[in-house]
Order: sequence, then C-alpha cells, then structure tokens
Amino acid sequence: MELNELTLHHFRNYEDLDVTFGSGVNVLLGENAQGKTNMLEAIYFLALARSHRTSNDRELISWQAETAQVKGRVQKSSGVTPLELDLSKHGKKAKVNHLEQAKLSAYVGQLNVILFAPEDLSLVKGAPQIRRRFMDMEFGQMSHKYLYNLAQYRTILRQRNKYLKELGNKQQSDLVLLDVLSDQLAGYGAEIIAQRVTLLKQLEVWAAQIHQEISQQKEELVFRYANNVADDDLVDVAHIRAALTKLYQERRDKELFQRTTLIGPHRDDLKFFVNGNDVSKFGSQGQQRTTALSVKLAEIDLMHEQTGEYPVLLLDDVLSELDDMRQTHLLTAIQDKVQTFLTTPSLSGVAQKLIHEPKIFNISAGQVQTDEQ
Repeated sequence: MELNELTLHHFRNYEDLDVTFGSGVNVLLGENAQGKTNMLEAIYFLALARSHRTSNDRELISWQAETAQVKGRVQKSSGVTPLELDLSKHGKKAKVNHLEQAKLSAYVGQLNVILFAPEDLSLVKGAPQIRRRFMDMEFGQMSHKYLYNLAQYRTILRQRNKYLKELGNKQQSDLVLLDVLSDQLAGYGAEIIAQRVTLLKQLEVWAAQIHQEISQQKEELVFRYANNVADDDLVDVAHIRAALTKLYQERRDKELFQRTTLIGPHRDDLKFFVNGNDVSKFGSQGQQRTTALSVKLAEIDLMHEQTGEYPVLLLDDVLSELDDMRQTHLLTAIQDKVQTFLTTPSLSGVAQKLIHEPKIFNISAGQVQTDEQ
C-alpha cells in the first residue's frame, strides 16, 4: 500500500498543495513550525478521519478559512483508490472513489498508517489510556468488526454512565434499564476483549522476535493483557460475556456509589515484560525504548498479515530520540519494505548512510519544494 498523491486545501498552514510521493522513503526536511508535522498529520487524517494531535477538527482548518479538504490517491494491489475528506464547521464528509460514505467506519481502513513519534515512547511507561488508544486505533484499521464493536460499546457506555448518574440512590425497581444496558455492554465488551487478545498474541510473536534482535538475543519480551475478568480463557466470547455480566452484578453497589462503569475494556491495560520484569516499572530507559520500537515495527508485519497490504509508516522526528543502534535497526527494517514519511530538521549521521535514494521535500512556511524542482 502506498500514498501516491496528496492534495491539501486550507489545511493548517497549507493553503493549496498538490504533491506526489515516492514509493520508498520520503524525507520531509525543514526547521520547526514550518509544516513538516502538519503534512504528516494530513496523511494520518486522510487515513483515520481524525487527527493524532487534536480532537477539535476546527483546528485543522486554516485561519480565516471556513472549510478544508484533504485528498489522496492510494495505490493497493487491487488498484488505485481516491480518498477525500471535506471539513467544515458542520462536520466532515468522507468519500471513497468519489462516493460519500454514510459512516466513517466504512471509510477507515482504505489507507492504513502506523505513526511513530517521540510521544509513542510513552506507550510503555505512560498511562493505561495511551495503550488502550493504541490498541483501538491500530486494531480498528485492521478490522471493521473491531471498529463496529468499539463504536457500539462506546455508545452504550455513555448511556450506562449517564443512567448511573441519574439513578443515584433510587429504589431497586429503577434498575431494570441498568440490567439491559449491562447486558448489551457485556456483549460488545466481550467481542472487543476477545479480538484484542487474539491480535495481541499475534503482535507479540513479531515484537518478541524484533526485541531479541535489537537486544542481541539477551532479552525476552512478553505481553500481558490486564483486565477485570482475570481469566486465561479470553478468546471465547460467550465465556467473557458471562464473566462480565457476573462482575456487573457483583460491582453494582460500588458503581451506583461512584456513578460510573468500573468494568470492561475501557478500563483494561496492556503490560510489557522484559526478562520477567514489568518494563514500565523496572526497565531501563533503553529497554523501554527498545520495547516501544519493537511493538511499532511489529505492527507493520501484523497489519500486512491481517490485511494483505503493508501500511504506510509515518516517522515524526523520532530519529532524534533513538541512539545509533536503534536508528540502524529501524531504518534497516523498513528499507525497501514500506513506504515511509520521515520528518527531520536535517538528514545526517546513520540516517544519511542507511536510507537508499530518499525523495527529499524541503518545507518552509507551508511551501514544499522537491529535489527535482
């Protein structure tokens, strides 16, 4: 999978841009605040119909403009797919092959991307919501079923939390709707947990191998899905659903007191262990970075395994956060394998030596020039 062309209108600091990319490593060169990350954000937005930097789409529209547009042409093994996202104060419209999509879930997955930025190093040592977001964003690209179940779960979760707040200390007779919502939540929650565990097991195989290579066979990386069910059988949907339903009954008084849902995949976590130790607590900074890098590189192979296409890789100034050894492994792993977009103030050191025939884009104040110009 490759992104051949990108067209931007009033997106961030790009008034009008039409650019063609190379199939290998595309290097976005420029000083800070010139538009390198904005272009990467546009590619991410084209793929997922959301930004990785803001939840407010209005911030993506250029100052004083009323609308914005992001268009691209995606090359797959099956042919070329035009994608388009139109933004306005009324919302956004998504088009595939020039046809508007009724739901964004039907749009996501047309262009698969993996983003690796300095903040992704917090995947290991950051808060649990970072790892939940990681699972939801990446697995949602690989599976429309996962995306559907997640959307349904979030809708019912909002309804259930709202109802818990309304109930307070009302009588038992008012709990019928809570039981209905609990049953629905357990159903979709069980589907999400089962898919997470299945995909994490596959991701772990790739990541463990990469981690061993980077650590020169000295370290073993293991994943553990931390959840309230606390059961080894986390791939049988009916079993998980029954366990969640039982937990909702057991924790009912506590949830009514706290007026929020305390059980389910929105509270789960992903733990990483290196040589038996929780790397977030006991790992060195080097081990934490190796773990994050291994997981990110493993995503490439898992996404190819799940979709039949390699994703597009977005590297946002991440080389500056990695030492020469980890830079070397990263650049060697992606070379001639996936289309890559790399932002950096300058191309030097290990990167300059290892990247074969990069296509260079010089970016300044929202203007882009290539070596050919």
